[in-house]
Amino acid sequence: MDINRKEFLKQAGISAAALSTLSVLPFVSGCARQEEEENSPLFKISLAQWSLHKTYFGEETMQAGWEYFGETLDTNPSALLQGTEDPLYFPRLARQKFGIEAVEYVNTFYFDKANDQAYLNELKEVSDGEGVRNVLIMCDREGALGDPDSEEREKAVENHYKWVEAAKFLGCHSIRVNAQSSGSYDEQMKFAADGLHSLAEFGDQHDINILVENHGGLSSNAEWLIGVMEMADHPRCGTLPDFGNFRISDTEEYDRYEGTRLLMEYAKSVSAKSHDFDSEGNESTKDFYRLMKIVVDAGYNGYVGIEYEGDRLSEEEGIRATKTLLERIHEELKIA
Repeated sequence: MDINRKEFLKQAGISAAALSTLSVLPFVSGCARQEEEENSPLFKISLAQWSLHKTYFGEETMQAGWEYFGETLDTNPSALLQGTEDPLYFPRLARQKFGIEAVEYVNTFYFDKANDQAYLNELKEVSDGEGVRNVLIMCDREGALGDPDSEEREKAVENHYKWVEAAKFLGCHSIRVNAQSSGSYDEQMKFAADGLHSLAEFGDQHDINILVENHGGLSSNAEWLIGVMEMADHPRCGTLPDFGNFRISDTEEYDRYEGTRLLMEYAKSVSAKSHDFDSEGNESTKDFYRLMKIVVDAGYNGYVGIEYEGDRLSEEEGIRATKTLLERIHEELKIA
């Protein structure tokens, strides 16, 4: 079948203006371009702050239980920080102790700081001073974005505004939220999509993406979460596939490999959740190589966040083990 030039450009998604722009770009030889592609990383490594939750909260807080944690977070959040390190200096810790140059914050370490401009200024100074990239803020306990009650749902959406604004100020590209809801399968999809679309509209005003992690309940059902993304229908909405959070209920778990494959369609970040390692340095509870191959094969080359959540190794040991494994897998995939 003959296709004229105009039709060819239309089908290829290339405009005449784009071709004109390309024609004036500096010439790059095939060898130089190939060398650049070979030297570019398949993915970049960041550090999720939850990897250090014991370090920041301390033994006393962790032993008090989640009921105490939730109550205190709402009334006196700074009282929870009984650990040996100050969250203000998380970027410095990531860079100087682990050699990691990108970080993912967790809002529960800063629960009363989202509107504290002086504190945010200092946090940004710390990250800038270390040359550390602020990637995203993981947000919890701000209400159910899929609440069946429209007023409560809108309240939850508005509760996240301050974190969108904080993320923008810090130079992040996203916040991570939860798609918590209740009702039937279809009802929850509808409610969650509505809340996410509304928040994405606000995020769009600040160039901030709204990412949903598979984080328990129906959100750990990848097919459901993909349905939510399709129904929310907003370019600012995306997913944050977590390698470890595919437990839907006490009796049901989604296949992590199939789940990761499906969620990569909308992924704007990835969480490399780790728990334990064998004597050869492999993650012993899941096939990290297989998971990272799914990530890379999906065309993703952004940040992959280290999120160590094990008990046998210390937090420092777990972070280092995860980083070493990801670096090894990167090299293996590079030559595969």
